[in-house]
Amino acid sequence: MTIDPATGWCQPAQHCPSPNFNERPEGEISLLVIHNISLPPGQFKTGRVQQFFQNQLDRSAHPFFETIAELKVSAHFLIERDGALTQFVSCLQRAWHAGVSSFEGRETCNDFSIGIELEGTDFEPFTDAQYQALAQLTRQLQAQYPAITSSRICGHSDIAPVRKTDPGPHFDWARYRASLLAPEGAQ
Repeated sequence: MTIDPATGWCQPAQHCPSPNFNERPEGEISLLVIHNISLPPGQFKTGRVQQFFQNQLDRSAHPFFETIAELKVSAHFLIERDGALTQFVSCLQRAWHAGVSSFEGRETCNDFSIGIELEGTDFEPFTDAQYQALAQLTRQLQAQYPAITSSRICGHSDIAPVRKTDPGPHFDWARYRASLLAPEGAQ
């Protein structure tokens, strides 16, 4: 896995470009934010997350979709339950994943962060394949953007605690952080 420094696109991730991004302000990329998402809630491998991030979600396909149909959001990456990796926005651009947020007193985390969505919910554990893909992607991001240190990896709930709960109580932070310290392939 590599991230092209000139384009900010990851290979071999599936590329599924979202229109929901804009230019980053000047400054280094220095934060990694972990999220969870499933559409409809609690259902996996539906393709609806991809449709949502591309503004192509059929609002009539599920009652929940009416509540989110007007949102214009994205993340840089999605890791599905089987570990499949999709990229929606170049790492060099500002994805719209964090919303109103603050990290160590700095507002508007989208300006300086990378957002990774894990397909899942707050109510169940993530898969081995997801942890493996997340560790591999994180290592590449840290190599490309060295300001993303282990202390600058957080959950959406950490930067928007009043309004967000993801990645949720079933995300195993100890396992994830240990996998970043282990030699590649030794998770």
